[in-house]
Amino acid sequence: MTTLPDRPHTALLVIDVQNDVVAGAPDRDGVIANIDTLVGKARAEGVPVVWVQHSDDELERGTEPWQYVPELVRREAEPLVHKSYRDSFEGTTLEAVLAERGVGRLVVTGAQSDMCVRSTLHGAFVRGYDVTLVGDAHTTQDLTEHGAPPPEQVIAHTNLYWHGQNAPGRRAATVTTDRVSFATGEAD
Repeated sequence: MTTLPDRPHTALLVIDVQNDVVAGAPDRDGVIANIDTLVGKARAEGVPVVWVQHSDDELERGTEPWQYVPELVRREAEPLVHKSYRDSFEGTTLEAVLAERGVGRLVVTGAQSDMCVRSTLHGAFVRGYDVTLVGDAHTTQDLTEHGAPPPEQVIAHTNLYWHGQNAPGRRAATVTTDRVSFATGEAD
């Protein structure tokens, strides 16, 4: 149902599951296990897995905090998109990577729920993609000292509001790992 013509395929997007980004995140190990399950399922079904990796002044490229968590291993043939903005599309090769693969639907996982995940959800949706958020495969850090709600509430709110998104010719959904379908056009 995507508004992108000739883009019938789905891709799994793994955003910023980097050592420093998920350090101390609630249910870190459970979220990473769910992402790993989805990566395995996508690979088994021939669905592209696209990895996104953030860097900035606080998360310096090439350092240990910048590295992806050791539990998740990207295959050499799987695209890696480097970014420096919260929206994974801004100033990156992501759109070209997806267009080359005929992708019009994204299944989104990663970190942080209230920053890069949320920005990428909206970035994809306004660009015409159908976007499914995997509700138990994203997380965030505790930013309560800066006035944010507790991370569990941020995650729950992100799941709630994304489930209700809609726009002409596009679909949004929030599902759990066990309910993810990579089949094009199939309801989540």
